[in-house]
Amino acid sequence: MALNYDQAVAKYEPTLGLEVHVELNTKSKMFCGCATEFGASPNTQTCPICLGLPGALPVVNAKAIESSILIGLALNCSIAPFSRFARKNYFYPDMPKNFQTSQYDEPICVNGYLDVEIETDEGPKQFRVEIERVHMEEDTGKSLHVGGATGRIHGADYSLLDYNRAGIPLVEIVTKIVGGTGKYAPQVARAYVTELRDILRSLAVSDVKMEQGSMRCDVNLSLAPVGSNELGTRSETKNVNSLRSVERAVIGEVIRQSNRLEAGERIVQETRHFQEESGQTRSGRSKEQAEDYRYFPEPDLVPVAPAAQWIEELRASLPEKPSTRRKRLQELWNVPAKEMEAMVNAELLDVVEETIGLGAEPTRARSWWLGEVSRLANEREVAPTSLITPAQVAEVIALIESGELTDKLARQVVEGVVGGEGTPREVIDKRGLKVVSDDGALMVAIEAAIAAQPDTAERVRGGNLPAAGALIGAVMKATGGQADAAKVRELLLKHLGQG
Repeated sequence: MALNYDQAVAKYEPTLGLEVHVELNTKSKMFCGCATEFGASPNTQTCPICLGLPGALPVVNAKAIESSILIGLALNCSIAPFSRFARKNYFYPDMPKNFQTSQYDEPICVNGYLDVEIETDEGPKQFRVEIERVHMEEDTGKSLHVGGATGRIHGADYSLLDYNRAGIPLVEIVTKIVGGTGKYAPQVARAYVTELRDILRSLAVSDVKMEQGSMRCDVNLSLAPVGSNELGTRSETKNVNSLRSVERAVIGEVIRQSNRLEAGERIVQETRHFQEESGQTRSGRSKEQAEDYRYFPEPDLVPVAPAAQWIEELRASLPEKPSTRRKRLQELWNVPAKEMEAMVNAELLDVVEETIGLGAEPTRARSWWLGEVSRLANEREVAPTSLITPAQVAEVIALIESGELTDKLARQVVEGVVGGEGTPREVIDKRGLKVVSDDGALMVAIEAAIAAQPDTAERVRGGNLPAAGALIGAVMKATGGQADAAKVRELLLKHLGQG
C-alpha cells in the first residue's frame, strides 16, 4: 500500500536545498548595453557581445554589482573583498557563446542566513535557513519547442531560439543543507521563498514575478530514515515558478521517494520537472555523473573588488526588513494575521500604507483595496494599483466619512475613476451622485413608501422594528440609492412613533 505524506515523514527525514535564480531589473544586460524589457519581439534585444560574436568584449554592469551586494547584505552575508567571473563551458543552443559567464569558486557573497516563521502544531516556530553563497551570472536564452505533446525537445518537430534573455543579469542564491524541518519541510521551503521574494521586492532589485520567470526556484530534496543522521540521494526539481508549487513540489517528492524506498528501489540523482496539474514531478536528465563544465577564470573581465566604504554605505541604505515591517504595521493597524497575509499576497501593503498616510482610516483603506478595487482589477486582469491612486482612494474614504457619499455611491465613484471619468469630485459632479440629506426631500419619499405599504407601516407602529427594512429599502430605491440609510431609518421610525 502506497505511503501518503504523513506516513512518509513518520519514517523518513526530508532534507532540503534551495537554489533561487533572480533576474535583476537593470535597464541593460550584465555585460552589454542591450535592453532587458520583458516581452519584446524575439531576438530584437541582442548585440555582438550577448551573442558571443568574435572580438566582442564584455563590460560588467555596475548596477548589477550594487544589487548583488544589497541582496547579500539583506541576507546577512559576508561580502567578498575580491571576487571574479569564470566561464562555465557547455554546449546548449540557449547559450550562443557555448559558455555561461558566471561565478564559480569566488562568489561575491557567502555565509548568510534568513530566518522564517511558520505555524506548527505547537504554535509559531522559527527556522533558520543558512545561505551558502550569492553569486552573479548571466541568464540564458529561451528555447521554444514546437510540436509534440509536452512542449519539450523530445518529440518536438522543431525548435525556435530567442536570445533576448541571454545576458540578462542573474543572481543565484544557494542555501546550505536545510535539515531538521521534519514534516514541516514543505512549509519551510515556501516560507523561505516567500520571505526572500519580499526582501528582493523591498530592495527594488527585481520585479520577482515568478510567473514571468524573473524569479524561479530549484528544489533539491533527499530522504533518509528517521534517526539515521545520513543524507539520502537527492533529486533536483527545476524552475518551480510559484510559491504554492514550491510547497507542492516538496510534498510530491517526499511521497515519490518514500514509496520508491519502501519498494526497495533506489533513488536516482537527477533533475526533475514539476507538473502543475498533478503536483508530481517528472524525470528530466540524470546527474549521477558529475558534469565537467571546465570552469576557468574569464580572461576578458577584471575581478570585482568593492570598496569597504561603498559596502557600508549600501548597508546603511537597506530598508526595514519585510517581516519586521509586517509585524509593526499589523500591530499599528490592529489587523488580523489573515488580512495582513492577503495584503502581502496581493502586493497591496505599500498602497494601503500610503492611503492611510494620506489620512484614511486603516480598516476602510484595507477594505477598499482588498475589496472593490481588487474586484475591478480582477475583472480587467490588471494590477489594482494601475486603476486608481492611493490619493484617490483616500479622497473617496474622506467623502464617505464626511457624509457626502454612502458606500453604495462611493462604489459608483470608484467605478467612474477607474473608467477614466476623472477625479472622484469630477465623477460625483458628472453623475450627480451627492447624498440626499435634505429632511424635506427624504420625508416625501418616506410618506410615499408608507402609503404604498400601509400594512408594513402598521407593523412598525406596533413595535415590529425589523419590518422597517422594507420601507427603508423603498426609500433608498426612490432616491436612487443616494439617501443616507441611517438617516432614513431615524426619520422613518420617528414618523411612525418609534423614534
